[in-house]
Amino acid sequence: MPESILHRNHTTLDRLFRMHSSWLTGWLNRQRWTVHSSEDLASDVFCALLAIPNLDAVSQPRAMMTTIARRLIYDARRRDDLRRSYESELMALPEALEISAEERLILIQALQAVEAMLSTLSYKARTAFLRSQIQGTPYAEIADELGVSVSMVRKYVAQGLRAAYAAVDQQG
Repeated sequence: MPESILHRNHTTLDRLFRMHSSWLTGWLNRQRWTVHSSEDLASDVFCALLAIPNLDAVSQPRAMMTTIARRLIYDARRRDDLRRSYESELMALPEALEISAEERLILIQALQAVEAMLSTLSYKARTAFLRSQIQGTPYAEIADELGVSVSMVRKYVAQGLRAAYAAVDQQG
């Protein structure tokens, strides 16, 4: 992002924060579906606003903030549901396969990393990658299911592999 746009965005964000942060925090307090503290969520909203390339072009900042807040809440709830689902499945393991709390945490974190990696892929790329790598489905069958060519399935699987390698690199 060019320096002038970055400076304008910071100035605009500062103005939006001063004008709307109290309103946003109050609005979040009134919502029954929040999963975080209102102040934390408001901070996340303003951080997300900073990523918008041309922030001064936003004509309805409150509408933008509520949309971002709803998406953040949805994502947090989805991650929470996924974590609970993982924990539930792990708790249902037979006694012979029971794992320690530390192993359970490591496994849950690994599953969350896989879920985060998969969420970066398009629907077709994610489906092709999972069907190919997990279920062993031939590319031709995947191509028929997705209505694409076999070469496109190869590209989708390659996208998935690149995303998986990038996720492993980020983990250290």
